[in-house]
Amino acid sequence: MFDQFCETLCSDKPYITVEVNPPHGASIDSLLASIESVGLDKKVTGFSVTDNPLAKLKMSGVLSAIKLQQKFTKPVIATMSMRDKNKLSLQSTLLGANDFDLRCILALTGDPAKFSDQPEVKGVLERDSTLLLSIIYHLNKGVDYSNKQLNPPPKPIYPFAVSNAYSRNMKSLQKRIIKKLDYGSRAIITQPVYDLDNAKELLELFEEAKSLSIRETAKDAQLILGQFPIVRARTANFIDDKVPGISVPKDIIDEMNLAAMDGEEREQEVGFELSKRIYDEMMNLHGKVHLMTHNRFDLCSELIGDATL
Repeated sequence: MFDQFCETLCSDKPYITVEVNPPHGASIDSLLASIESVGLDKKVTGFSVTDNPLAKLKMSGVLSAIKLQQKFTKPVIATMSMRDKNKLSLQSTLLGANDFDLRCILALTGDPAKFSDQPEVKGVLERDSTLLLSIIYHLNKGVDYSNKQLNPPPKPIYPFAVSNAYSRNMKSLQKRIIKKLDYGSRAIITQPVYDLDNAKELLELFEEAKSLSIRETAKDAQLILGQFPIVRARTANFIDDKVPGISVPKDIIDEMNLAAMDGEEREQEVGFELSKRIYDEMMNLHGKVHLMTHNRFDLCSELIGDATL
């Protein structure tokens, strides 16, 4: 399953993943039912599962990913945040997940613990996400982080990483991409992209980064363009003003603001039309997209259309 998943990622075939946010509760079943009700599992290459974004309490991302993968028999990328785990916990979780055939891991430093909704939470941050990439590199050689042989060794693990979509100094963004490729990342998922020129620049920077990386695996690494559909004007304004690493073009913000003046129905109609246009442009340009919609699986299904994978 994972070999085919990675073959699709590295081929010219369409590659679409959808992000799933586990609930603030003890069951993911309602989300699985929502995915199934719109037939989304038949339209995507795979899924990803978040790990307590913004340090807010959610059901375990890894355990949610296992249940999601078993339900739909589609590969799932499990996010692992460095914020909550030390080397021991990271390795233990990876080995356990491996036995359940959960083998795509998105390495994330994680949002600071100070944002948490839980009282007096302390972060456990030994290093940034490159530590997790380094641990995976060791495990794929059949040894733990202290170079002790593992018996039995794990099945191959496929590490993913993330990148901002925009920076005033795009070369500094490229340096961070090179660093993650050097640590063995097989794919980089960007923050949401809203501009075709931005996407083209990212692709050019990424191809150059691959040639500058010291790691042999970098030559087959792939860039996946993030997409977060905007259907509300306030969302467009918030993302552009407050979220670092993302740039929303002024014409999109203006169009959404004008639509909002004509009521919520018109606002959402225009927002969907803009989001659909951007999604189609990214798929036509590159064919590798990661959709993030805060569990709006109906919206994902509408954006993708009737095509099945």
